Amino acid sequence: MRYTLFGGSGLRVSELFLGAMTFGEQGGVGAPPEECARILDAYADAGGNVVDTAINYRAGASEEIVGELLAGRRDRFVLSTKYTVTRDRDDPNAAGNHRKNLRLSLETSLRRLRTDYIDIYWVHMWDACTPAEETVRALDDQVHAGKILYVGISDAPAWVISRANTLAQWHGWTAFTGLQAPYNLLRRDIERELLPMAEALGLSVAAWSPLADGILSGKFTGPATAGQPSRIDPGTLTEQQHQVAATVKEVAAGLGATPAQVAIAWARARSPAIHPIIGARRLDQLLDNLGAADLDLPAETVQQLNTATEPDLGFPATFIRETGPWVFGAASLPGR
Repeated sequence: MRYTLFGGSGLRVSELFLGAMTFGEQGGVGAPPEECARILDAYADAGGNVVDTAINYRAGASEEIVGELLAGRRDRFVLSTKYTVTRDRDDPNAAGNHRKNLRLSLETSLRRLRTDYIDIYWVHMWDACTPAEETVRALDDQVHAGKILYVGISDAPAWVISRANTLAQWHGWTAFTGLQAPYNLLRRDIERELLPMAEALGLSVAAWSPLADGILSGKFTGPATAGQPSRIDPGTLTEQQHQVAATVKEVAAGLGATPAQVAIAWARARSPAIHPIIGARRLDQLLDNLGAADLDLPAETVQQLNTATEPDLGFPATFIRETGPWVFGAASLPGR
């Protein structure tokens, strides 16, 4: 496992993050504690050091299991959790990005995780209500209190993140160092605004769902895994989803790899900022995903996969790219 710096910080993080959303059996298909222990140990043995969870995963069981499993070795890991989603559906202030929910959520997570600090604390998603100033300042207060080391934001518009970091820069507050967003061959939306923003601002990108809910793992393209539990109904897959999954499987066969490894390696190859979040319900799934760390896709393979799933970036990105020759004449640069 190779390591890079987390955003513009000096914190060293492994190229693959371990997602703990599957830790616990509450609320659907998940992993029991004993399997979670095997998964975490295998990840650590491979050199992984980032464990990502959230206050609401498995109704809190994920944080509790992670806290138990990290007992005695917590400081060797970069522990990451999130807040925003409601802690109590009957309490109007038990959700959102405001100061009150931040403080109570953080205290809850610290208790469950059996620690006195969180390495990376994420705003789970933009709530469209709380002013950016309030959230960023409230996070900064917790950094100064020593309860948070770094802050990140997930599932938010690029303009919100840019504005928040500009405010942080002006006021000397702690800025967002990382971004979480979905990214895979079937969902390349972040290439419009979020990924260019992250690269320009020096943010690490924790890419969730690199296998598109298992579609890119090959589980729906053959009989070997038929009938296994899944978050999606195979009957709802579109023709395009089937075609992309088949392309990934074909590429994997040519490289002597698995479809999951190819899909994860593709996401990693798209930008030095990207860290795929790998998650698993079983140890064998985790070991398969870890193989992506040793898979460097040839440039022609990356281009083949890019072409198969090229997104429509829409206005203004496509317009700017297409008008480059008109604007710059002979000085126009390819692709810009």
